Amino acid sequence: MPRVKCPKCNRDETVLRSGFVRGLQRYVCKFCNFHFTLVKKRQKNNASAFRKHQTTILDIAKAVGMSASTVSRALTNHGDISEATKSLIKQVSIEMDYQPNPLARSLYSRETQTIGIIIPDLENPFFAKVLSGIQHAASTAGYKVMICQSNESHKTEVANLQTMMQNWLDGILVCHTKETKSFEHIKLQLNKGIPIIHFDRICEEIDTSRVLLDNENGAEQITDHLIDQGCLNIAVLAGPKHLYITKKRLEGYFKSLQKNNIPTTPSLIAYTDFTKVSILQTVDLWLSSENPPDAIFCISDNSAIITMMYLKKKNIKVPQEICVAGFGNDYTGEIIEPALTSYDPYAFKIGQTAVELFFDQVISGDRAATKTKTVIGKLLIRDSSLRKK
Repeated sequence: MPRVKCPKCNRDETVLRSGFVRGLQRYVCKFCNFHFTLVKKRQKNNASAFRKHQTTILDIAKAVGMSASTVSRALTNHGDISEATKSLIKQVSIEMDYQPNPLARSLYSRETQTIGIIIPDLENPFFAKVLSGIQHAASTAGYKVMICQSNESHKTEVANLQTMMQNWLDGILVCHTKETKSFEHIKLQLNKGIPIIHFDRICEEIDTSRVLLDNENGAEQITDHLIDQGCLNIAVLAGPKHLYITKKRLEGYFKSLQKNNIPTTPSLIAYTDFTKVSILQTVDLWLSSENPPDAIFCISDNSAIITMMYLKKKNIKVPQEICVAGFGNDYTGEIIEPALTSYDPYAFKIGQTAVELFFDQVISGDRAATKTKTVIGKLLIRDSSLRKK
């Protein structure tokens, strides 16, 4: 039988048997007076045995012949544990590939250093940029992010929130779906004291910290520009009527018409659900009217690109016959021909600002203290609306 080596001094000639502990043979090294046990490898005799076993503090404790509390304190550099013991335990933990359990730590500290993100559509370039800003700001501060996509479904959004709460996240950043009209799921979590930060599509009936786009001012600047290009019959392709961004961008549109003494034409204001079908139906209705628009302002770049492609298919020249403008500065707007006039809301900065508001609440210690910040964007004039060059 091979001799047993002491894990502390690596000698085998001074190791003797010293009884049993929890069914395991206990040894003592007479040279360094160190007691320890050996962990036998478990036989893999069934399917479950092939599952990977996550090393625990108990496994390390058995390997070095010490209590779990001693191992735990050694791994956290507790002052009561000697340097020699710390060194031994840490070496064994490395050899056994021990990984601290973040959930166990969160149970103790009530913090996970993780922020949850609920976003409607990850394929949307605007939301992708926002997410990049969130991840950059969070990782810089040593935080991780958990991302859930609602796919523009209110039911999925509610389920995402419930999942995140089960994972004990420190806070949640949320942009609501186009379907969301009830916010009971948000109210329920706020009552538990969890910081919730809204961005872009916010909830007006709940007092939370929020990051707003410069919706009204941006829409006003776009409409002003279209009027400067000689357009007087400007249609607006909006989103769902209940959405905050729809309301605010329409306010900017109305404000521009009013200050330029252009009457509002109700038939030129259309609400859609952002789908291609609803957008094309609306454009067809306008084109077949007695007084078709000479410009179309879409409150999203995706809607504007769909509109522009459809006009080109019908051999309607953009911008000579109809000017088109969007909102969001999606990268596709730059590569389409003609390039799309848009309002850049600075999506990356919106994500960063949302994380900053989260940290403001955490650092202040007052989860009820809310702030609202508006990120000012920039009008980008391109060929889709330029008649006067």
